[in-house]
Amino acid sequence: MKHGFKVGDQVEWSSEAGRACGTIKRRVTAAVRFKTYTVRASREEPQYLIKSDKTDHLAMHKGTALTRVAPSGRAGRHRPRTRKRHNAEGIAANGNHRAGRTG
Repeated sequence: MKHGFKVGDQVEWSSEAGRACGTIKRRVTAAVRFKTYTVRASREEPQYLIKSDKTDHLAMHKGTALTRVAPSGRAGRHRPRTRKRHNAEGIAANGNHRAGRTG
């Protein structure tokens, strides 16, 4: 299956910490050593060297693990949910009371 990724494409993939975004830096079509393992890429099944936008780390992934992302769409992506902060009385910073909390 041809994925058609090329150098410079913005892509997204699943990581241990959730979804990650980055830029393809290199298309690998032969077996190479990467970090502590051998990447078994070929012309038929290339792998891609990707630089993470968030951490600047390098990762190697197969095309099947990647999803193309529109460059303009990345800036507006939602942020991960964070817990609301409540004071000792259970009142959030916006003045709402925590549901179900009793004194």
